[in-house]
Amino acid sequence: MDPRNLRLLLLLVFASTIDAQDLFPKPYCGSTGNFSADSTYQTTLTALLSSISTTNSLSLTYGFFNASSAVSGASQTLYVIGSCRGDLTAESCRTCLNGSASDIRDLCPLEKEAVLYSENCTVRYSNTSIFRTLETDPDYQLFNVNNVTSPDTYNAALQTLLDRLRGEAAGGGSLRKYATGNTSVGFNTIYAMTQCTPDLTDQQCSDCLVTVIGRLGQCCAGKMGVRIMAPSCQFRYETNDRFFDLVGEPLPPSPTPLSPAADAPPPSPGGKSSSTKTVIIAVATSASAVLVIGVVILLIMKRKRKQPRQRVEGEVEDEISTAESLQFDFGTIRAATVNFSDSKKLGQGGFGAVYLGRLSNGQEIAVKRLSQNSGQGEVEFKNEVMLLARLQHRNLVRLLGFCLEGVERLLIYEFVPNSSLDQFIFDPLKRANLNWDRRHKIIMGVARGMLYLHEDSRLRIIHRDLKASNILLDSDMNPKISDFGMARLFELDQTQAETNRVVGTYGYMAPEYAMHGNFSVKSDVFSFGVLVLEIVSGQRNNLFQVGDNTEVLISYVWKNWREGTISNIIDPCITSNLSTEIVRCVHIGLLCVQENVANRPTMASILLMLNSHSVTLQVPSQPAFFLHSGNESDMSSTQDYSSRVPEVDKSRNKSNQSLKKEASMTEPYPR
Repeated sequence: MDPRNLRLLLLLVFASTIDAQDLFPKPYCGSTGNFSADSTYQTTLTALLSSISTTNSLSLTYGFFNASSAVSGASQTLYVIGSCRGDLTAESCRTCLNGSASDIRDLCPLEKEAVLYSENCTVRYSNTSIFRTLETDPDYQLFNVNNVTSPDTYNAALQTLLDRLRGEAAGGGSLRKYATGNTSVGFNTIYAMTQCTPDLTDQQCSDCLVTVIGRLGQCCAGKMGVRIMAPSCQFRYETNDRFFDLVGEPLPPSPTPLSPAADAPPPSPGGKSSSTKTVIIAVATSASAVLVIGVVILLIMKRKRKQPRQRVEGEVEDEISTAESLQFDFGTIRAATVNFSDSKKLGQGGFGAVYLGRLSNGQEIAVKRLSQNSGQGEVEFKNEVMLLARLQHRNLVRLLGFCLEGVERLLIYEFVPNSSLDQFIFDPLKRANLNWDRRHKIIMGVARGMLYLHEDSRLRIIHRDLKASNILLDSDMNPKISDFGMARLFELDQTQAETNRVVGTYGYMAPEYAMHGNFSVKSDVFSFGVLVLEIVSGQRNNLFQVGDNTEVLISYVWKNWREGTISNIIDPCITSNLSTEIVRCVHIGLLCVQENVANRPTMASILLMLNSHSVTLQVPSQPAFFLHSGNESDMSSTQDYSSRVPEVDKSRNKSNQSLKKEASMTEPYPR
């Protein structure tokens, strides 16, 4: 068949379906009571809704409207919120909100509260405060009646995409919380968007999307396209990108086959009830048959043209299938940990507890049980599974599997008996067991593991949270890098990235990342340098006392390096055999923590410098966060060190507070 005729046939099939406008507007009229016609309540509501039309375009630039007014003669206040899809222009947003404001008055004429969903905007009002309040009900669910052919693979890719977009939307700032993206699955490309009203906090936005995306399994599992709209957030995904086609005007009718279910009840008032209003997006049987035949022909032709690309996509599918094959039964893990007994608990971290378990074959395992209702934990869970399932190296902790059951999220690792490096290096008694040979072995192993992540694996991964508590030690004291929940996957030719959401641990974070959100392989190098200085000195990277002075590790090392008093910074446990190798490691550590990103070496160069003493080392420049030491009467510099990141970027204050909290926690397994 001529491809042009096939495309025409497909367009005719799509044209035979019902327009998207037949699905909107969708009102939900509240059940909290009615007001009287011509009352001051109605007058106030009308005035608030009408004020949308007089709002200047600048106010609607970010697609959000909110207003409130006291009801004359009554002890109550009315609140109105309007939100538009994130890529609408200000004028298109105003047009959509004006139309919805008129519709909500007509469709919910006397209700004290209501929500109305339109194709590209939502309007809601209430006599209780709804600003900065998370609401996920009532929602409006639509889905494509067609099922995907490989639901496991499709859903895994979809969930990864939605998790990423959820994080991006939540971190979008106080003006716009909106994210779009796509991912390939076989012959298909999944296009998706997530959005929250910008009055929500980052955590509220994440929690809202977790809840709404979680409804996929209840209404629409395995569907090729879904849209769920809630008062505070929404998401949508399709296998075509027409719902992104907004050029200053509201979205045109989607080519996706859209129609209400034949037996769908007419719209009716229904406030915040538990019942969910669902519209099934259907196509006529004959049209579906023609469409399927046409698509099959089109895909066959496409496959012939793009064989090399399909091989790459097949590899990705194989990797996802590999991850799925690691899934454990919840009952098996519960039995292995004696129902998660406290006696089996190895540690407690920010996102859950870690338990020692024993499988029926006698194998010991470490089980990370993520805390329930932890939005960030959910993201970390998916990130860790999808990355570690594709990585294998002797200096990386091995993921044995995972478990998903209801709200339970479990990660199952190989059991590493000697806990984590921080349990040794910062313990006055235990660190005596770490002679220099063992410490050097740990430094070398971590360097090899990081080189594998940056250059030698099929992927390029930035760890973003390399620290002593994330280095596990096996029975032979070999190091294993753990905790890939914060890691980011780079393209092979990608050198750096930027984020609005800084994650990691304070003290190990490179200045360009902590202050500006810029990260790269060189930000991991900075963390590695801090770790090397900790291993050599036996001191944490935060404040510590040296006589009457309060010191910061990096500054203290730099000062002694410049003054030629290098022995002052070496752990007394290993000074008896002070060698050029120890001094060389200090030198390499200082090269890694230089403030200038370009001056820091790569992990390949670092490993070469560690292996070969014939390689001449550059002279290090001043490190980042260098501070002069001070005594107890002069603490201004140390206070500046503690507050430097929040002062530079106040918008990250919440993130930095969590970083400081995290830095004080120690646990023997990945967070």
